[in-house]
Amino acid sequence: MKALVFERNLPRFAAARLASVLASGRGAHVGPLRLLDADPPALPAEDWYHLRPTLSGICGSDLATVDGRSSRYFEDVVSFPFVPGHEVVGVLDDGGVDHAGNDLVPGTRAVLEPVLGCAPRHVRPPCPACTQGRTGRCSHLTDGPLAPGLQTGFCADTGGGWSTAGLVAHASQLHAVPDALDDEDAVVVEPAACAAHAALAAAVPSGSTVVVLGAGTLGLATIAALTHLVRPTCPHTVVVGAKHPVQRQLADRFGADVVVPPDQLARSVRRATGSLAIGGRLSDGADVVFDCVGSADSLGTALGLARPGGTVVLVGMPGRIAVDLAVLWHRELRLVGAYAYGVEPAGVEPAGVEPAGVEPAGVEPAGVEPAGAPPRTFDLAFSLVATAGLGTLVSAAYPLDRYEEALVHAGSAGRRGAVKIVFDLRTRKGTPR
Repeated sequence: MKALVFERNLPRFAAARLASVLASGRGAHVGPLRLLDADPPALPAEDWYHLRPTLSGICGSDLATVDGRSSRYFEDVVSFPFVPGHEVVGVLDDGGVDHAGNDLVPGTRAVLEPVLGCAPRHVRPPCPACTQGRTGRCSHLTDGPLAPGLQTGFCADTGGGWSTAGLVAHASQLHAVPDALDDEDAVVVEPAACAAHAALAAAVPSGSTVVVLGAGTLGLATIAALTHLVRPTCPHTVVVGAKHPVQRQLADRFGADVVVPPDQLARSVRRATGSLAIGGRLSDGADVVFDCVGSADSLGTALGLARPGGTVVLVGMPGRIAVDLAVLWHRELRLVGAYAYGVEPAGVEPAGVEPAGVEPAGVEPAGVEPAGAPPRTFDLAFSLVATAGLGTLVSAAYPLDRYEEALVHAGSAGRRGAVKIVFDLRTRKGTPR
């Protein structure tokens, strides 16, 4: 059994940061990430289960970590050595129990909800955020019997998705995959949940102009979430800045109204909002701007495109960036962070698909939410993936032993006509496609 293991090694971390100047993902060649022999991690308690990954995605936060560019903010909520990989679909070979208390039969496919909040950590009583179902805001990420870790994939005790040895998951983290979804659909449920949470957190006004900066996996999933979860009740215009041709094609397919290269974005927003260009600035601007990149340039652009009193939603994970915030102050903008998931406002309804492998218990299981309760973000994400066809974002799959090539591909995905790059942990070897 093999796993990609990220160790605490400051010289290699610095080398990875230097190598990534040449290309994103190049840090894998010289950094602290190594392919090692590994055994499955031990089950922390009886309500934990072994999950054998089949596909595991590579996301922007993974690339930032591998390239030595993640924020130092995370140092206290990560434990070493850890196996990366939090976008995971896998198989419960021995069965298990899901987040709602349903029994899952052996062989059930399941998606991981990776946040390690109060329930996985056995923290009692749970923090106020977890009590409300807003697990992404948990304040106990270093407590309980587990090693520190904000998510599976950044915790020494849980394992991660970049492994054939498997990982361990708490019942609260498990969601059975409906038969109608294949593995490629299921592996994008986690980023779709991030996008759904961001789209709903923005409180998009009806009749507004919305901008999405960046059209990688998060940006495209955010466009789909705006189209399917927000637009039915709050009509709005979506303007997208997408760098590469394949991204522009997909943005149009997922529901964007205007799709342009980034250098034409300000002009398109000006036209859509009737703004004037005054000294290189817009007199008005977009009501809501989603920054799905997370760089200094993208955040600066997002702030400059928002109207006075508008909202900027930070969806892409930022690193160590410096941004002039004078415009935030002067135009009284609202800067909103959109991290992870949990529950969403009541009234947002998933289309619903029946999960596979759920064994009826005969009585209502603990944890089932009453009618009218706030929907879980992951329920919305399953519906969004199925309705929008987000599984088509998976562009290439690699076996673990080609991890260096896979990470470089992920770092240059848009330029190479790809979107989501994944590791294929199934018995047949994954091949780029």
